[in-house]
Amino acid sequence: MRMPWDTFLSTVQERGEYPTREEAERASRVTLALLGAHLVGQVRNELAARLPETLALVLLNPLQSHEPLPPERFIRATAAWIEGATEKTATWDVSAALSVVADTAGEDLTRRILLQLPVGYDLLFGRPQPL
Repeated sequence: MRMPWDTFLSTVQERGEYPTREEAERASRVTLALLGAHLVGQVRNELAARLPETLALVLLNPLQSHEPLPPERFIRATAAWIEGATEKTATWDVSAALSVVADTAGEDLTRRILLQLPVGYDLLFGRPQPL
């Protein structure tokens, strides 16, 4: 079931403690654009089906990535896309958005998403995995 746009953004805004909805939207769009470059196949399609339509389109029309970025480089790439961002603020933005993505996806799909990503993304999704 697709999460409504308003619900997704208000949850990101709350978790990210953003003063405006625009900041939550910016964090969500940038994070999902970069995430879409890392996911493939059925996993990406299933996630898109659960996201608000606007964000599903962002996920399905990803940037090109030659290889999956480790979490640290994902954060740096996010910071480069957000004006005035630092790695610390980008980590906050990514975690706020990806924790809502994980809630939207559910445990099974989140587990399959994490299998497509380099080690360390579990923390960004707010789903630390046992070692």
